[in-house]
Amino acid sequence: MDTAPLPVKESSYVAVATDRVSEYSDTGSTKKMPKKMIRKWEVFPGRNKFCCNGRIMMARQTGIFYFTCILIVVTSGLFFGFDCPYLAKNVTPAIPAFGIALFIFVMSTLFRTSFSDPGVIPRASPDEAADIEKQIEVPNSTPGTYRPPPRTKEVVIKGQVVKLKYCFTCKIFRPPRASHCSLCDNCVERFDHHCPWVGNCVGRRNYRYFYLFILSLSILCIYIFACVLTHLILRSQEDNFLHAMRDSPASVIEAIICFFSVWSVVGLAGFHTYLVASEQTTNEDIKGSYSAKRGQENFNPFSQGSIFRNCLGVLCGPTPPSLIDSRGFVIPDSSQTQGVNASTGKESNAVNVKHEYYGSTNNTKTNNVGTNTANHVTGSNGSGPVMKQMISYQTPDGSINSRLPPTNGNSSAVAYKDSQSPPQNVTYTEVSEGGRWNSNDPYSSLGSQTQQQSFHT
Repeated sequence: MDTAPLPVKESSYVAVATDRVSEYSDTGSTKKMPKKMIRKWEVFPGRNKFCCNGRIMMARQTGIFYFTCILIVVTSGLFFGFDCPYLAKNVTPAIPAFGIALFIFVMSTLFRTSFSDPGVIPRASPDEAADIEKQIEVPNSTPGTYRPPPRTKEVVIKGQVVKLKYCFTCKIFRPPRASHCSLCDNCVERFDHHCPWVGNCVGRRNYRYFYLFILSLSILCIYIFACVLTHLILRSQEDNFLHAMRDSPASVIEAIICFFSVWSVVGLAGFHTYLVASEQTTNEDIKGSYSAKRGQENFNPFSQGSIFRNCLGVLCGPTPPSLIDSRGFVIPDSSQTQGVNASTGKESNAVNVKHEYYGSTNNTKTNNVGTNTANHVTGSNGSGPVMKQMISYQTPDGSINSRLPPTNGNSSAVAYKDSQSPPQNVTYTEVSEGGRWNSNDPYSSLGSQTQQQSFHT
């Protein structure tokens, strides 16, 4: 029995502006989770290791640093556990008290040196690097020959010419006294050296703590060594020296460690005392930048004029702020964030959608129906620009559809709700990315097809 065909209700579509980000996913069932804010230390380009959400910054090679901590803690622990009780009872209780205070100071300066930013200089952004490259470009005088651009600049400080070298890694001209650390892969202000014993570079922001660390560590080594000898001598008075060493083997271990450590630590402290007094860095002293061997006229322009002022400037001067802002948030691309209209001062929900087309530029276009994001791309034959727009439609059941409505031929009239008058002569033409016409599949998605919309007024 023939049955009459059921009447098909004509679907109507409402144009929806594409400048508003939907809070639902493509399926419409699950909400999109907000993007996690990325901090700068997570995308830091140098070879460093960050801990405690960017509060601690160290080099990646930290094995020797851990060995330093273990050596200091074990030696001091043996001293406090085996020598201090005897000395506090037979000499004075001030010996363990002073030893504890000195140990705390040594460890605090060590951690401050190891866990802080030594003065890393941020790398140039792509725009800044391109601008610097343009500034240092030198036109070739002879055709067919290549003349490399100069990679140094000269500045005058207190009458002394100082060269600023260009860093090919950071794409910047390094400030005076700065250098690039090959281990951490960073340019550091007032670079002194990279110290594996503290697990970090030593630069402008942590040099004073490094100097105080090696100075206090040398005092601690001498103090423990002297107290251990005193302990053994007092015990030997009761019996012979061999019996005293047998009764306190921990003292013998401490004496051996301190004896072999004190020479290097005290020598390093003396060398850096000379550098502090002359306002130099290890890097400058090794290169002989301001030594008398290179001429009397080549003096140090960074010296304060006296030993007292140099020491005061290094040890008591203000600590400059960090330039990398490791705990700051990464600013997303402006084309993917909501902006503010500069002319009206009102917030705009427009988002420029970036498409990977050759030679494409983003353009946000607004008409009387909604806001469409368009890209203008020059055709492969060079005949002229092809306008590509992305439009979404809301069906009567409330779902969002990014496909075109059914068409009869190449054009169709679109019905609009809420008594909105549609634009006149709306024509939708299917154009593939290759530039060929495709009218057989009017429901092709925007991922593989692009639509050209033309308004005739």
